[in-house]
Amino acid sequence: MLILSCYSNKGGVGKTATAVNLAHALALAGQRTLLCDLDPQGASGFYFRVKPSKKLTEARFFEDVQRFTKAIRGSNYENLDILPANMTFRDFDVFLARMRNTRSRLKKALKAVKGDYDVVLLDCPPNISTLSENVFRASDAIVVPVIPTTLSQRTFEQLEAFFRDNDLPLSKLHGFFSMVQGVKSLHGDTIREMSKAHKKRILKTQVPFSSDIERMGVHRAPVTATAPRSAAAQAYSALHRELVARIG
Repeated sequence: MLILSCYSNKGGVGKTATAVNLAHALALAGQRTLLCDLDPQGASGFYFRVKPSKKLTEARFFEDVQRFTKAIRGSNYENLDILPANMTFRDFDVFLARMRNTRSRLKKALKAVKGDYDVVLLDCPPNISTLSENVFRASDAIVVPVIPTTLSQRTFEQLEAFFRDNDLPLSKLHGFFSMVQGVKSLHGDTIREMSKAHKKRILKTQVPFSSDIERMGVHRAPVTATAPRSAAAQAYSALHRELVARIG
């Protein structure tokens, strides 16, 4: 079972839109996929029209296999299930801080579904925390959306520094440019600079800024399902193909 994460230490970069569309693309490709929403805002579950279990509190998420699996919901798409978040997930860091072997707790929890899925995709909250470190250690690959601006460039480099300082493999990081607007010279300049400076860690696929992505909240479905011929959907499909080719 492959564990992928969609993560950024900066909010508002298209992280959840990426997780939702990547999960749908993986399922379309025949991969039994579980999208696990770790962000207490619960946007991934909202997009797929599923309601969270109120009984899956922080302790049960990490320790109660039966409650964990019962909280998984089916979706309207073949091969794709959802574990929606609830507001108690905001306390994951406090709970993890009290546990022994805290760095590996998430990976142990995900073993409960190892035989049921080919891929688990984690949609993560935007911060660097104990939960984030669990995500980094559990994941085989971490997809990082980066808006091509100075501030996003800075946060990507902060993430790389965190990996180096904590002996985490940089090879897990797979950044890509998100919400790209070709008319902005800053976007073009940042893309060229980062692609050169982080050649091994930046994917070639660029996801454009798109009203089709914004409308996902209206349709409550992936853009790869509602507008598969749109530029945004084509970009997410290309991102899926490039990521799979890179990580195998």
